[in-house]
Amino acid sequence: MAELSTTARPYAKAAFEHALASSALAEWSIMLNTAAAVAQQPGVQKVLSSPAMTTAQQAQAFIDICGDTFNAGGENFIKILAENKRLSLLPTISELFEAQKAIQEKTVDVEIATAFALDTASEQRLAEVLTKKLARQVNVHSHVDAKLIGGVVIKAGDLVIDGSVRGRLAKLAEALNS
Repeated sequence: MAELSTTARPYAKAAFEHALASSALAEWSIMLNTAAAVAQQPGVQKVLSSPAMTTAQQAQAFIDICGDTFNAGGENFIKILAENKRLSLLPTISELFEAQKAIQEKTVDVEIATAFALDTASEQRLAEVLTKKLARQVNVHSHVDAKLIGGVVIKAGDLVIDGSVRGRLAKLAEALNS
């Protein structure tokens, strides 16, 4: 995984800088997400790894599969990736691009797992508190996880806040065993 990130990083950076300079972060985000989804399809992977196709043919086939998703810059990006035999990196490139975009836009996706469904007011209050704590705009995605017994687990990037009963019980068990 580290090798993929290392190889994909310059491409993601170049795409991000181009998108930022042309004020098209959202458009590039859509293009890269679509390209990543297409690149992960087994049939597409088989076509792209075919030694019978030239890199130009692979790039054109990929662009044709994606339809009208790409603008001229996006098509050029796909052609460059094909020339360098890097089309398989598109999922990682897209992921790295989205991380850079989130930093630029000062946003963060927050996953909230609760033992019971949150009402809208509680979810909004949590979002407000997290926005202040993280100094970023928060995009909340919540779901119910009955295994938590009670409380909440919040994940925002690398930050994990475990306020669940299950988490507290695990800590207590660990303390008793040591």
